Amino acid sequence: MVLHLKVKPGSKVDQLFYDAAGQLMAKIKAPAQDGKANAYLIEFLAKQLGTAKSNVTIVAGFTNPHKRLEVDVSPEDYERFLREIA
Repeated sequence: MVLHLKVKPGSKVDQLFYDAAGQLMAKIKAPAQDGKANAYLIEFLAKQLGTAKSNVTIVAGFTNPHKRLEVDVSPEDYERFLREIA
């Protein structure tokens, strides 16, 4: 499954939510330097989805706040994830 989201690194809390325009947003604590935010984002999303870190891959947006990720989870887990953040 493909997941599109915008990331805001350096936040005080880790949070997933939809903004006013309906865009999935992720605020994460990790700083945007040396790939730390990307690694932390993968770990954070894997935990939220209840899957291994190896099942979450950044496909596009390595140096951009707008990211496209490939997530290898069951449709049921993906739907549960979307319901929890809605």
